[in-house]
Amino acid sequence: MRLVMKVIAPLLFWIAYTIFRSPILRGSRRRHTLAMKLFRIAADNGNRRALSVYGHLLHFRGEGVASRIQGAIYLQRSADKGDVKALYQMGRIHERGFEHHFGIEPEKALLAYRKAAERGHPLAIKRMIELYSEGGLGVAPDKAQAALWIERRADVKPGVQES
Repeated sequence: MRLVMKVIAPLLFWIAYTIFRSPILRGSRRRHTLAMKLFRIAADNGNRRALSVYGHLLHFRGEGVASRIQGAIYLQRSADKGDVKALYQMGRIHERGFEHHFGIEPEKALLAYRKAAERGHPLAIKRMIELYSEGGLGVAPDKAQAALWIERRADVKPGVQES
């Protein structure tokens, strides 16, 4: 049964994403509940995109601290699978800390930003430029590294990121 769920998880994600983005019944609570359940099932079965989308929805729009913490946990799982958007968000979470579950961890923040930047996330590249220009997160200012990230930013096409 577990193997079957892992195989159909991408399909469940796309169904949930289609329902979530559809203009039909936009304000319907049932539609929202169905989409969130499908996202959760797909995420709980390891689908990277579902982990990212569901994590973002819970962390940024969830009701209550518990939902937001759970969202950050899903984001962490997605980041562990290499999702570039989740990597950037985990950099922010580790840099600032979040509630009692995620403390301020500069090393983890820098690693997450670096991985996201290497995969072309524009905000992560911007953050790497700031870190190497001004210092922070245990990084000393380094004009050569800042110049490399500035060059990398010029190579990234707007709206294009590796997943």
